[in-house]
Amino acid sequence: MAGRAPRTPSRPRAVPAGRFAVVAARFNEAISKKLADGAVAALSEGGVRPERVDVHWVPGSFELPLAAMTLARTRRYAAVVCVGVVIRGETPHYEYVAGAAAQGLSRVALETGVPVTFGVITSLTEEQAWERAGGSVGHRGEEAARAALEMAGWMREGRASRRSGRR
Repeated sequence: MAGRAPRTPSRPRAVPAGRFAVVAARFNEAISKKLADGAVAALSEGGVRPERVDVHWVPGSFELPLAAMTLARTRRYAAVVCVGVVIRGETPHYEYVAGAAAQGLSRVALETGVPVTFGVITSLTEEQAWERAGGSVGHRGEEAARAALEMAGWMREGRASRRSGRR
């Protein structure tokens, strides 16, 4: 069942320090561009200045984890927002690409400690993908960017609490 992402908590966090990366997959480029633009706009709405956002393009969603790992390992980014589109089609290729992207991005976050968000649309049809790129079902790029802001703030607060001895 499709739906919108959960609402951001009512208590806003401070804008996290550091840079943010948006990594976008060129496959299904028109939809991915809309996702990337939405992610950049959501970061801006969250208080991140444009010069603190780097946008990187990769061939497809399968390549997102490697790009995210490369960027996260630099320790230059407070979070990495990943966007792309995988449409089912008529072959099992969909399951391999969508699964590899999801598992790979999760692994990057867990191994590096840098928030990596999943703004990859996985749909049965192109029409469904457009509905998730600013249509009636939400905007996965914006949602992934808001999640990145929230997690980057949460990570920063957690580090500050650990340094000060608070729990």
